Amino acid sequence: MDFHSFKTAVQNLPVFSGRDAARLGSRQTMYNQLNVWRSKGLIIQLRRGLYVLGEPDRKVRPSGLFLSAQLYAPSYISLEYALGLHGLIPEMVTSLTAVTTRNPARFKTNLGSFEYQHIKYKAFRGFKAVKDRAGLTYFLAEPEKAIVDFIYLNLSRFKRGDQDVFSQSYRFQNLESLNPKRLKTYAGLFATPKLVDVIDGFCHFVREAA
Repeated sequence: MDFHSFKTAVQNLPVFSGRDAARLGSRQTMYNQLNVWRSKGLIIQLRRGLYVLGEPDRKVRPSGLFLSAQLYAPSYISLEYALGLHGLIPEMVTSLTAVTTRNPARFKTNLGSFEYQHIKYKAFRGFKAVKDRAGLTYFLAEPEKAIVDFIYLNLSRFKRGDQDVFSQSYRFQNLESLNPKRLKTYAGLFATPKLVDVIDGFCHFVREAA
């Protein structure tokens, strides 16, 4: 199969897999072709077996937010990147940060860097489906869950009773709409006493900042 025919067959897909390609011809031949097209820059490999067309040939332009969910599932956007999206910290980070029930992972691609941290299955909730500009669905932590995930995965940096860390080290902002009850509920999912205490302190910090 020539590249023009292949491109026509897959260009309405935001991403495509090696299996998608294998349906269009001989499995080994198509895998060989993928390697050739990748070396020529006609397609971009995101990870083993997952690709997008090169920039000039894409009809669908997936966001990094969508690609994050495709690269490593199940996962949802959380931690620093979600805090930035929700306006809860003053800066945006460059890497897409997410949480997963799988092992931690990191991918560096031509379309961005993606980091995944592990949380237990019981705590894998508190997110919603959101669409990017191309109408593609990804999963984003609610503001309260992004905060709890972040504090849990950085718990050694927090001390019980220390509220200055919230404003000085991490510069949390725009906290008026946060729901303290939801924060405490999500903290309870991790069954970690120190996390519950730190979140109680954070709720007090939110009340003081209002």
